[in-house]
Amino acid sequence: MNLPQTPTNFFKQLRFILVETSRAGNIGAVARAMKTMGYSDLVLVNPRFADAVQDPEAVAFASGAQDILSGARVVGSMAEALDGINFAAAVSARLREYSPPVLTPRQFSTQLVAQPALHAAVIFGNERFGLPNEVVEQCNVLINIPANPEYSSLNLSQAAQVVAYECRMAVLDQAPQVLSVRQPQGDANEIGFHGEAASLAQIEGMYQHLESALVEIGFLDAGNPRKLMPRLKRLFARAQLEKEEVNILRGIARQMTSGRK
Repeated sequence: MNLPQTPTNFFKQLRFILVETSRAGNIGAVARAMKTMGYSDLVLVNPRFADAVQDPEAVAFASGAQDILSGARVVGSMAEALDGINFAAAVSARLREYSPPVLTPRQFSTQLVAQPALHAAVIFGNERFGLPNEVVEQCNVLINIPANPEYSSLNLSQAAQVVAYECRMAVLDQAPQVLSVRQPQGDANEIGFHGEAASLAQIEGMYQHLESALVEIGFLDAGNPRKLMPRLKRLFARAQLEKEEVNILRGIARQMTSGRK
């Protein structure tokens, strides 16, 4: 049987990040889910046991995907895990009051295929506690799998498999129709213009700069910040900030405080 050929670049641009995973078997099972759909970039943030990629249970559950498992990077912070990423998606069954925009896996995958300049990551939390709010607030979107509301319990590898499958299907279904968003000679009104997406590190730096400026001008009370910054992060997440837009916002923050000292 001739299987459809798929472009390989897309599969190198999506990273799977597991945060504080408790069971070694789940890491192996996620590696297997990734390999079946063509993905290989796996990052582990502070797994809760030593030698995560060599644990016998992880190797057993990888079931032929040991290359993905052995190639996984173990890091100590989200900043390290998100290095080089300009679009991050938190995967969670629990919706937050101040979460970024919520997408289904299919909506997320369609967006990735339509914007090939994105270097994206999907982030999965601890099996019992999920992702902390501070990680979700760093993300551009929150992926919520529309499971049976009466029993929506997916384990870690099942959730990873759903996301990986939808992203693969988006490539198969839509890649031939994707147009470049940067066509100087074309009709700009037809497809629009997209600049270079800002990295998560650039956006986080902008948030810190903006927060400092808001404190300095007296708009934000550092001792009682309430929910201002989560609301602003949610607002900017909807905008999918580009690098130049981040620079503009930092310039505004700089100008807000330049004459106050």
